[in-house]
Amino acid sequence: MRWSMQVLRVCVACLSLSVSAISAFSQSLDGDFTFALPAARKECFFQTMKKDASLEIEYQVLDGASLDVDFYLQSPSGHVIASDYRKSDGVHAVETEKGDYMFCFDNTFSAVSEKVIFFELILDNMGDGEESEDWKAYVQGTDLLDMKLEDIMDTINSVKSRLGKSLQIQALLRAFEARDRNLQESNYERVNLWSCTNLVVMVIVSGVQVYLLRSFFDNKRKTCT
Repeated sequence: MRWSMQVLRVCVACLSLSVSAISAFSQSLDGDFTFALPAARKECFFQTMKKDASLEIEYQVLDGASLDVDFYLQSPSGHVIASDYRKSDGVHAVETEKGDYMFCFDNTFSAVSEKVIFFELILDNMGDGEESEDWKAYVQGTDLLDMKLEDIMDTINSVKSRLGKSLQIQALLRAFEARDRNLQESNYERVNLWSCTNLVVMVIVSGVQVYLLRSFFDNKRKTCT
């Protein structure tokens, strides 16, 4: 009977552990966004951070003339801690203090070209670390188990981190693919434009040459008569 109660407690603890792990995974703080930045405009975003956490921002310009943009990251105290000038992509990681961080994308240098920008936020150490210890309240007298619940928790956290990393890599690959596709379409349009222009010029030059040659022969006939 005593052994059955221990097994029941372990099962309850495992169920609670699985639910908390799935809940933590579904409430992931990471995110990626894509937006259009009009010409001569600046867009800013804000992210609330805790002390001793980690904030990583990675961005890419997917579409727009020259594929460049200005970027800067500002701390809650108002200091610019990271900046880029006329770059197509960038990665910045900082250890944060408590407060609201502001990061901006600036396209005011371009008067006619709209930019499509993708950026991803990766936030670490944002949890309190208390929910992961709740499962210990359900466990009593499990010293005889060969596999500890701490090992199960470590395994679930490892799977969670690897899944999150794979999602981030897939998002970056999609951004690279969109950028390359837009670049190839832009080059295709340029090639077609210049090809049509050269064709029109060649036709005009050929017509002018034929007209000049005919005019030369017409002048000779008139002088002979």
